[in-house]
Amino acid sequence: MTTKLTPLSERSAWKALGAHHQKIQGTPLSQLFADDPARGERFTVETGGIFLDYSKNRITDETLKLLIQLAEESGLKARIEAMFRGDKINITENRAVLHVALRAPKGESIVVDGEDVVPPVHAVLDKMAGFADRVRSGEWKGHTGKRIRNVINIGIGGSDLGPVMAYEALKHYSQRDINFRFVSNVDGTDFAEAVQDLKADETLFLVASKTFTTLETMTNAHSARDWSLAGLGGDEKAVAKHFVAISTNAKEVSKFGIDTANMFEFWDWVGGRYSMDSAIGLSTMIAIGPDNFRAMLDGFHQMDVHFRTTPFEKNLPVLLGLLTVWYTDFFDAQTVAILPYEQYLKRFPAYLQQLTMESNGKHVTLDGTHVETETGPIYWGEPGTNGQHSFYQLIHQGTRLIPCDFIGFYKTLNPLGRHHDMLMANVFAQAEALAFGKTAEQVKAEGTPDWLVPHRVFEGNRPSNTILAEKLTPEVLGKLIALYEHSVFTQGTIWSIDSFDQWGVELGKVLAQRIIGELESATEPTLTHDTSTTNLIKRYRKNK
Repeated sequence: MTTKLTPLSERSAWKALGAHHQKIQGTPLSQLFADDPARGERFTVETGGIFLDYSKNRITDETLKLLIQLAEESGLKARIEAMFRGDKINITENRAVLHVALRAPKGESIVVDGEDVVPPVHAVLDKMAGFADRVRSGEWKGHTGKRIRNVINIGIGGSDLGPVMAYEALKHYSQRDINFRFVSNVDGTDFAEAVQDLKADETLFLVASKTFTTLETMTNAHSARDWSLAGLGGDEKAVAKHFVAISTNAKEVSKFGIDTANMFEFWDWVGGRYSMDSAIGLSTMIAIGPDNFRAMLDGFHQMDVHFRTTPFEKNLPVLLGLLTVWYTDFFDAQTVAILPYEQYLKRFPAYLQQLTMESNGKHVTLDGTHVETETGPIYWGEPGTNGQHSFYQLIHQGTRLIPCDFIGFYKTLNPLGRHHDMLMANVFAQAEALAFGKTAEQVKAEGTPDWLVPHRVFEGNRPSNTILAEKLTPEVLGKLIALYEHSVFTQGTIWSIDSFDQWGVELGKVLAQRIIGELESATEPTLTHDTSTTNLIKRYRKNK
């Protein structure tokens, strides 16, 4: 049960923002820059090497003042403290929300249900480090005495998207004599292709499932077990040398054949989409080594401290979150484009999709009433410059307003002639073009025929943020992820929703369990679905 919340529409800052939006919505960015020559320097913030230029947003000083007032009226400061303190702010599951504890340094104390959770976090990290070192050095041997050459992570959702993204993002730092692959989809093709060219006696599987009952993950895990035993002569003792578990269910782990000494725990106060810096990141630690993994955790922690202690007007996650609310609820922007100009971050937009959309895709507030506004914009994107040659057309000249986050680095990890200067020139050019466009007069001045002019006009006035850092390191990756985690938190607080449950994934799972039996039944099942679903099941049974 929760106390009755002040509806968003009744907060004075919300009302003032509505009136303010009416006043400034017609003012183009070009005018805002002309009126304030220092705008490009003023509307910037930097912390720990992460630089944010948010000057190309459709905001004024008054907008910022009102957005910060809205954060204050929404109790953001108190809610931040409640999270860091370990209060059970995930009210529908009565759980603390403590991904910040996963990167808390030794010596800090966060108490949940009478237990300081920081020491067990570090105990698991130390256990992970010892295991990772044994695999990386070749000390860990498979059943036949061969060293491990292939590591396959089996998980789904947060147990897959985080590890995949982190591996790709930090590939530059990875040990190259070990192959890393990831299996998530229950589609058998995912598993079949992952092991296509591998040998069982050189392959280690990491099975990530808190309960060790997740349907997709355990289906893939049992297929992996069968594949391994087929390649290892059928000796069931081989399982313990080729499988480890990231789980809390010792009974099921042991039943599978995994030695519980090789079971790595995490906790119910860690949501799946916030878990990549827990034991779920074991594949990441094996790939990049314990020292680099701890550097990533330090990056997370630095951004946590910034979020918790910095005044809102200089607080990067708060500013990003408030700007998202501004566009979602006042400009009817339905999506946010994440555009990393760094090939290693190619899976970062997909990772943020789960982080943001599973967190804030909610239609009821914390007190159970229907929300009054839009929540949870769609996050999507691709690395630049690839996206420029596909979907940027719609962002530039389409009819939808799509705020963009450009992410770039001063230095590349792979210097190659002019490549990086060309890459970064595109970051700055795209943000400039989106903001200021090209007028009909400018197009005519280039000698364009009158009939062609309308097609070559860029309206501009498309908002964007530009985020810059020195180069992509484990520490910087941690900061970037935490930046978006806390931006999501900020948005959820303004909307008064629970950003940490995900009941929306449950119904489909329940129905699928029922339908699996109907698809596999040896006799014709009695079907009580709607006519569409019934006919689809009958058609599938007939043709499979």
